[in-house]
Amino acid sequence: MIKYIGSKRALLGHVTGAVAGVLPQGGRVCDLFSGTARVGHALKKQGFQVWSNDLNAYAHALATTYVQADQERWGERAEVVLAELRTVKPEAGWFTQAFCQDARYFHPDNGARIDAMRDRIEAMGLEPELKAIALVSLMEAADRVDSTAGVQMAYMKQWAPRALKTLELRTPDLVPAVDGPCRATQGDAVEIAEQVEADLVYLDPPYNQHSYLGNYHCWESLVLWDRPETYGVANKRVDVRTRKSAFNSRPGIGPALRTVIERVKAPNLIVSFNDEGYLSRADLVEMLSARGHVQVLEMAHPRYVGARIGIHNPKGEKVGQVGRLKNVEHLFVVTERPVSLPVAA
Repeated sequence: MIKYIGSKRALLGHVTGAVAGVLPQGGRVCDLFSGTARVGHALKKQGFQVWSNDLNAYAHALATTYVQADQERWGERAEVVLAELRTVKPEAGWFTQAFCQDARYFHPDNGARIDAMRDRIEAMGLEPELKAIALVSLMEAADRVDSTAGVQMAYMKQWAPRALKTLELRTPDLVPAVDGPCRATQGDAVEIAEQVEADLVYLDPPYNQHSYLGNYHCWESLVLWDRPETYGVANKRVDVRTRKSAFNSRPGIGPALRTVIERVKAPNLIVSFNDEGYLSRADLVEMLSARGHVQVLEMAHPRYVGARIGIHNPKGEKVGQVGRLKNVEHLFVVTERPVSLPVAA
């Protein structure tokens, strides 16, 4: 899966363990801020019926691939599509100009491969699941040969060694069907919350001013393929300026999250929140107590790679020092009555 700030890769066992502790017999889980779909993917592997939602198009493609698409139905057909894409002759286009020349996120040789493959995907007329699988394969292939510190806010002054490697498509790890359909939706969590009925809702909202759209604008443009107007040295999509979320605002996040918590129809909630966020542990406990019994798990983990190597400007030049190296992630587990969890703090 792609490199991602806020990814639950290191914490995945804690999250899935908490879900299994609350729902030992399985059930329906809704993830309203799915991001890379890593949590939904893991839960589907464990047999849960999963609904993953996110506002960004690239995240919706990831959730469609890793949650909605069943391996039995789409696996062989995906191999055929990817085999065709591997034969496409590289041809530089908008992506190469925007992200390999005007900005230097990818080497131009790989930019030409990305342009040609993406044009072919658009011309193939694929069903939504199959198109998503192809897009995710291309996105992840591009991620493996990027020249960034993990976010698309800046790029390295010199090409990262991996950026000089040839982009190669791999088949995403599709999951077999479970008992009941899994699905992916694209929508604002506040608006979609009132539609949610599940045995458990997992919430992992943005926690500070940094928007995922701004951090991963290349992926949004790759998936939408709308060749947007861009701005700045980082060459961000111009709509990064206007597609704002209340969850990226100090005054907005509390009311927005409270609304989501109040609207979802589920007896159990799990909320993941970072200690660098706008809301404190006490804020979250107060907000969640109206829904039931609250237990809190604490996990320390390393900060994302960009923070661990210092602050860089849009040209990739180091301009700041390394701060603290670890964050504390809190899992707030809300149930009708106390349940046994690995470690509560």
